[in-house]
Amino acid sequence: MIRSATLTLQPSLATFADHSRLRLFSGSANVPLSQEVARYLGIDLGPMVRKRFADGELYIQIQESIRGCDVYLIQPSCYPVNDHLMELLIMIDACRRASARQITAVIPYYGYARADRKTAGRESITAKLVANLITQAGASRILAMDLHSDQIQGYFDIPLDHVYASPVVLDYLVSKQLSDIVVVSPDVGGVARARAFAKKLNDAPLAIIDKRRQAHNVAEVMNLIGDVEGKTAVLVDDMIDTAGTICEGARLLRKEGARQVYACATHAVFSPPAIERLSTGVFEEVIITNTIPIPEDKRFKQLTILSVANLLGETIWRIHEDSSVSSMFR
Repeated sequence: MIRSATLTLQPSLATFADHSRLRLFSGSANVPLSQEVARYLGIDLGPMVRKRFADGELYIQIQESIRGCDVYLIQPSCYPVNDHLMELLIMIDACRRASARQITAVIPYYGYARADRKTAGRESITAKLVANLITQAGASRILAMDLHSDQIQGYFDIPLDHVYASPVVLDYLVSKQLSDIVVVSPDVGGVARARAFAKKLNDAPLAIIDKRRQAHNVAEVMNLIGDVEGKTAVLVDDMIDTAGTICEGARLLRKEGARQVYACATHAVFSPPAIERLSTGVFEEVIITNTIPIPEDKRFKQLTILSVANLLGETIWRIHEDSSVSSMFR
């Protein structure tokens, strides 16, 4: 099921009427999310021609004048990552050549983010490479949600607004009135994220899963730091890819006596065999957002999809009006 965010966001958009210089366009990666954002803003998505040549090359043309306008391009770099990333770059270039005043790339899910540093010799830092590509294409600003690591913000030489889906997820969890909650980080690298989440959840206690990764997309859970016996464990992560890490973590929590286990993540990458792993009943519920579109064949009984459209729409308006974005999360 898909639920809309019910956030108290001020100032209300109903008090504004001038959208004359605000233009919103959607790439092909997540059109339903873009349409929800457009409805929140009270505008239509801009017309655009998108087609492919016989050899697979992409052609894009903006179908209205955007000269002197503030343009927002919504495009997560989800599967197929390379196609959607290239589409974003071409959209940016088209808007730059159409004399847009400012071009903001709205990237709900930032792909290639996991290679954010060198851990071995002769590796590429793709998170920085993609930042360079987007900047050189002509973007003036970035709006990203729940980056894999905060340091990626420093890879851009243009302004970047980093927003979080946690208010949407927290509102939903509070509405469930769960008792004896302990927030769990599935690895040491996610401790800061889990601690911030726990603080906003009435200072819930924190537990940490220590793991050893043998290879990419392969994780071996070793032990648990903290007490979960008889409690409701909420595993918090930025993304679920193959679900190996989070499912092994859930089994460990069950073994350590957790009464219930919930999974919360912003980005549902859901690469095979994620669906098979998540739908085995190890979780009471898997709570994700719609930063990445979830087709019907990737949905299962325990899955809950929360919408971040209102959050992104309010952020876009605040950027457009030069007002505070960070105050939304205080």
